[in-house]
Amino acid sequence: MLRTHHRLLTAASASLLVLGLAACGGTTKDSASSDGGAAAQTGASADPNAKTKEGLKIAFLPKQLNNPYSDVETSGGKVAVGELKGEYKLVGPNDASASSQVSYINTLIQQQQDVIVVAANDPNAVCPSLNQARQAKIKVVSFDSDASKDCRDAFINQATTQGIGESLVKMANELAGGEGEIAILSATPNATNQNAWIEVMKKELAKPEYSKLKLVKTAYGNDDDQKSFQEAQGLLQSYPKLKVIVSPTTVGIAAASRYVSSSNYKGKVAITGLGLPNQMREYVKDGTVKKFALWNPADIGYLAAYAGAALASGQITGRQGEKFTAGKLGEYTIGADGEIVLGPPTEFTAQNIDQFNF
Repeated sequence: MLRTHHRLLTAASASLLVLGLAACGGTTKDSASSDGGAAAQTGASADPNAKTKEGLKIAFLPKQLNNPYSDVETSGGKVAVGELKGEYKLVGPNDASASSQVSYINTLIQQQQDVIVVAANDPNAVCPSLNQARQAKIKVVSFDSDASKDCRDAFINQATTQGIGESLVKMANELAGGEGEIAILSATPNATNQNAWIEVMKKELAKPEYSKLKLVKTAYGNDDDQKSFQEAQGLLQSYPKLKVIVSPTTVGIAAASRYVSSSNYKGKVAITGLGLPNQMREYVKDGTVKKFALWNPADIGYLAAYAGAALASGQITGRQGEKFTAGKLGEYTIGADGEIVLGPPTEFTAQNIDQFNF
């Protein structure tokens, strides 16, 4: 993910943080042409000097409602829509199943939204409805977890897929002391970002420098707290020599940390991955977690809203190389396949976690 101009995160409003992993991200590994997203393939031309339209109806559709990570993301979108003098709308399912978002997209089309910002639970399940939205002249921005590049105009990614996967393995290796068994506690089996990060992790683990690390299992907590808690428990019972659980989802890492913090595994099994500082603070303070990573989720939603407004105003089409300004975050350049990268991830430890509040 390449961003032309970033503000480094600060303690209170961490503009773009988090190390190399975050709870719900996306990937463009299946993206096609490097010219841009689906919209760029329509032949539309951008006018970077076009005035940003006011009154735009911008709807956010996260993976699920009442998910702490998604709540922070969409809160940033709400702030941005307010700055843009638009109309903010938040809808979504209570579960993160593959098809749960389709009915919401159809309703948003009927409501004639100008922009739909979606974190896809499944990269393909949402595509027929998203393409109907695009046919209705609605701009589609995916954020955090990408939809297929053929059914959206741009994708807001937290950090590069490669960078996140590398960071997860690096942290696991450090916490395992360079050898031993590790396991992954993911979200849903179809989560675009999770699978992309895991794929990178497996390639990293195949390198000579990680030859003493052994990935014994990838478990799925479905981004449900209790299910993730039970899966963490099951991993530790099934693999008594397990050294590290890596959870690239904020729900999973918090649930795994909660289980380990009150068990005999505390101090023996390390937990790392992508998490929210406010959720993870107590586990860092009590020694359960030594390090984890993430970016500022609010900035993802904020950037997505500005990208949607730029698309709806004709300032960009989603083509590689186009530039736009995203309020307080500054100027961004669109990368290959319509991807817009928030910025590099940040690692949280006992030394710096109190500097962040989200």
